[in-house]
Amino acid sequence: MSIRPLTPELAEKAQKELNEDPKRIPSDLEHIKDWLAKQPHIYARTDDQWLIAFLRGCKYSLERTKEKLDLYYTLRTITPELHTFRHDNPKFYEFMDSGAYVLMPKTETPDSTRLAIMRTGVVDPERITMMDVFGVMLIIQKIVMMEDDNSVVSGIQIILDLEGITLAHMLQMTPNLLKKMSVQSQDAVPLRMKGAHYINCPPTFEKFINLMRSMLNEKNKKRLYVHGKNYDALYEHIPKHLMPAEYGGDGGSVREIAEYWKAKRRQYSSWLEEDMKYKTDESKRPGKPKTAESMFGIEGSFRQLEFD
Repeated sequence: MSIRPLTPELAEKAQKELNEDPKRIPSDLEHIKDWLAKQPHIYARTDDQWLIAFLRGCKYSLERTKEKLDLYYTLRTITPELHTFRHDNPKFYEFMDSGAYVLMPKTETPDSTRLAIMRTGVVDPERITMMDVFGVMLIIQKIVMMEDDNSVVSGIQIILDLEGITLAHMLQMTPNLLKKMSVQSQDAVPLRMKGAHYINCPPTFEKFINLMRSMLNEKNKKRLYVHGKNYDALYEHIPKHLMPAEYGGDGGSVREIAEYWKAKRRQYSSWLEEDMKYKTDESKRPGKPKTAESMFGIEGSFRQLEFD
């Protein structure tokens, strides 16, 4: 197996919370690889480090792992609009330079969740669309799944700072597009969202947050918090010292973190290029092929999958 060993703290957490049994990992991986090889419609990565992220994200339920893998690659095929942003698109650097998204390098404890901060309001929606933003997120997500054991084992908390958000940003987020993005992030990707914290919300935000809530499963609805400008309420969930220097924390500057991720994207360039070929061929799926219409319907409805 080519799997990075977990730290002792994360290994203990993986065993307690994710049902990880180190002795069973080789046979579980082999089972998933054998299953993938027998699926005529799925063309998937089979790196051990990649597949174990799905096993951990599904708490080692082999059936849930299969379902999540199938969904992950199916969405690449039936929602191509979400997956057209290339890793070598110059907008990746422009977006990172804006400081619109950072994954904080420090965690509270060795087995704590990873903290992410999104500031969409700092980008010009005419230059970098919300579809571009999601494309950048998917690229970073792939690297995280390969490299960040805290995110994979313990999950991620995200702060969504809406300072500067305008109607031009929000009008790009149609209900159908939001639904597809929600299914991709909540149901297909094997990273557990442990908390979403909204701050600096504009007055028009209430309708948007209600729309977002309607697209989440019950577990994630309970993990969504709207703090407005009450930073003290935010710090009850996320220690201030983990925040970037721009927020008065000790987590480093947004610029430094952005440079790290630009370098990491360059490091993964050939891997990301190869990864673009993996998807499903719905003409080869046993039974009825999946389509955007069959999964999302005319109004974008979707059966909630209770993944954690």
